[in-house]
Amino acid sequence: MDPSDGAPPADAILLDFGGTLDADGVPWARRFHRVYRELGGRRTFESFEPAFRESDRRLGSTEGIGRFDYTATVRHQSVLLTQLLDQDSRISPVTMADWFLEDARRVIERNRPVLERLAPRYRLGVVSNFTGNLVPCLEELGIAGFFKAVLDSAREGMIKPDAAMFRRALERLGTPADRAWMVGDNFEADIRPALALGMRAAWLAPVDRTVPQGTAPCAHIQRLIELEGILAVPCAA
Repeated sequence: MDPSDGAPPADAILLDFGGTLDADGVPWARRFHRVYRELGGRRTFESFEPAFRESDRRLGSTEGIGRFDYTATVRHQSVLLTQLLDQDSRISPVTMADWFLEDARRVIERNRPVLERLAPRYRLGVVSNFTGNLVPCLEELGIAGFFKAVLDSAREGMIKPDAAMFRRALERLGTPADRAWMVGDNFEADIRPALALGMRAAWLAPVDRTVPQGTAPCAHIQRLIELEGILAVPCAA
């Protein structure tokens, strides 16, 4: 496992949640928009995104959000979205949630064996900009037990790309930055700050997304199942 670039072998992996563990590098906004369009919605993503952002804000301030599991979270956000997209009232929030959940659960089931294989060999952690209910979501999806540290921005009082989020996660795992990987779908929130701290980083994103200028990730993968194949590869960043 010792990379040939002289770096120490990695013993920890931090992962983002939304878009990384539950999708192939596609964030929630894009996935909700895709379902919305499949259900007959006409807004472009540029017109849809402000409504999604507002639904995110309202979701985070929902009473009792800290107890919502993944299903409840997606269903409630679907209701908020359809309320904000009132001229598209023909869109059913129930159907929107069901389609989103079906796709997410399929990806989670595909990724579960990867986590099962990695957990005995690495200390795993989740670092996510979330709404205070990340643990219930992981529990409902049946993957909470793989992680030795779970950092939810709403509970930690900081958000990525704040380097303090990554430092706190590394401290909880007892791992220095140069022995850890970060895996995420958001280049600015996940990849750039991790590399700046001296971590290795794998960007999970569709093949048609180009790497932003500046610091390059150690790897660009399209599915989480590709992660195992790059962990021992020297970081080219």
